[in-house]
Amino acid sequence: MIQTAYASSIGRIRKSNQDFVGVFKNKSDVTFAVVCDGMGGHQGGDVASTMAVSHLGHNFLNTDFDNAALAQKWLEVQLNSENETILKTADRFSDLNGMGTTIVLAIAFKDSALIAHLGDSRAYSYTDGKFTQLTEDHSLVNELVKMGQITKEQAKHHPQKNIITQALGVSSTINPQYSTISLKENDLILLCTDGLTNSLNDPQIQQILATKDLSLKDKCNKLINEANRLGGGDNITVCLVCSEEDESK
Repeated sequence: MIQTAYASSIGRIRKSNQDFVGVFKNKSDVTFAVVCDGMGGHQGGDVASTMAVSHLGHNFLNTDFDNAALAQKWLEVQLNSENETILKTADRFSDLNGMGTTIVLAIAFKDSALIAHLGDSRAYSYTDGKFTQLTEDHSLVNELVKMGQITKEQAKHHPQKNIITQALGVSSTINPQYSTISLKENDLILLCTDGLTNSLNDPQIQQILATKDLSLKDKCNKLINEANRLGGGDNITVCLVCSEEDESK
């Protein structure tokens, strides 16, 4: 049985929240969780992120697939279509020129989950006490790290930290990364925007996820509160997906 919770905050510095998050279920009771971090334009960022979550979520409701292979085929079509829609909308309205959005998502089945992303919003898993990053940032600084030109520590404060190499609505071609993970009882998937990971490091996030007496919603709120307490320099959005024991058994 898949349970979810999410929370979002404007942070302590930004004037608007350009993140958007949603959770949807299809006709086969499969869960789709998606987090977007909008960028560009005057209010273009929140338009792009809202469009992506709303369109994908609405279309997901009408599906009935129940495995990762079919889900990925569906997603490939949907992400390309949404990319085209955002590009056309930005062209049509001058105040939306340059808008785009990162996206990270999980489609959770009974014993597995499909993860996909574009940009630097991330997915993590927490299973058997182990916290693992599932996605690799599509960003300039991550490319520099991979080439050995800067260290991971230098990447955190690099002046070009915000340059994204993949997103929805930025280019006519996209190259989403997909992965499938196994899910067992009490495993957690965390989807988040960089507002969380710029404020909290992995051990700090893991400590909150490991706290046994907190509900999923409480964990989301605590992650947000801690990120705000330690700076809150950006919008912060988190979504937790948990595989729990089916109480109807």
